[in-house]
Amino acid sequence: MSKNLFNLASNFIFMVFIGLITSTEWIIILVIVIILFGGKKIPELMRSLGKGVSEFKKGKDDIENDLNTDNKGNDHKDNNPAG
Repeated sequence: MSKNLFNLASNFIFMVFIGLITSTEWIIILVIVIILFGGKKIPELMRSLGKGVSEFKKGKDDIENDLNTDNKGNDHKDNNPAG
């Protein structure tokens, strides 16, 4: 059963990235989500999704800062002819 659910989710993600899901289908998906989770759980679900996205962005920015710091350190070593 979980394999079928995984295949369904991966197919859905594929269709979203290609743009095969139209506005009518988004409305149907939204109605299904409301039926499954209920009106009270959706704000909680969106809040946790927002926290996850912000943590992802924070991690990405930290990695970019680390890479930029490492590159600046390497530039100084290359410019020093006595070193």
